[in-house]
Amino acid sequence: MSENELGAYLRDRRGAVKPADVGLPDGVRRRTPGLRRSELATLAGVSVEYLARLEQGRDRNPSGQVLAALADALRLTATERAHVRQLARAAVGEMFPDPAGEPPARAIRPTVRALLDRLEPAPALLVNRLGDVLAFTNGYERLARPLGILDPDEPNLARYVFTDPRARAAYPDWERIADAHAAILRMAASFADPYVRNFLDGLAVTAGTAFTDRLAAPATPPRRVGVERLAHPEAGELRLEREILDLADVDQTLLVYLPCDEPTSAALDHLTGRHPGALRAV
Repeated sequence: MSENELGAYLRDRRGAVKPADVGLPDGVRRRTPGLRRSELATLAGVSVEYLARLEQGRDRNPSGQVLAALADALRLTATERAHVRQLARAAVGEMFPDPAGEPPARAIRPTVRALLDRLEPAPALLVNRLGDVLAFTNGYERLARPLGILDPDEPNLARYVFTDPRARAAYPDWERIADAHAAILRMAASFADPYVRNFLDGLAVTAGTAFTDRLAAPATPPRRVGVERLAHPEAGELRLEREILDLADVDQTLLVYLPCDEPTSAALDHLTGRHPGALRAV
């Protein structure tokens, strides 16, 4: 790897974006194709001087928020965003993907497993403070699998909401759901955990300003209860009441979803078959 792979990549992508793609006139005096440095700086909300330092390799440690803004302005794909993130890590000597700090524990107490099993066929899941899904009932799998929430090997609720295009269709009230997840992560960030900081920086680059703007908003307590609407491809629109139970002596939370009305109750019964199933642990 050269000494300035990140800067070179940003310059290359800037040259590949047509002004018309971002609502700018082509003009008649462009000596090279793509965006001018001043145009990209304006679109990303950074100074021209700072962007010049990044491109020239004089600044190699941009924040996740800055990278997210640049990725949004350059219209980067998910793969390109991940590449930018890796180049930024390499530029400061983080050549390996494992972040600093200890990840949250994934061990599940036997009593918690037994509790989830007893909750069948209700949709219920166990998560940690970052929204990693640790375990879930068969009822939750039948609810969430068709939406794509459980597609990754290690699913994460916040990552699904902010980076999976299916989330906006799944949640008719996506803006409110996104606000709630950002509030949870903002509270997690307050503990100054390097693992959490790394997770947030990575999500910022991948998700862009839809996430970073919310993370930078004034602190508000996360919504603990409330109705969530789901547009389910098999069961139609569902109105679910969410209950949150924080487990003692461990950084884990149990989420249980219950129907708010008779149509939702009937749809859930049909979806789950009312037959308890095996617990799925991630």
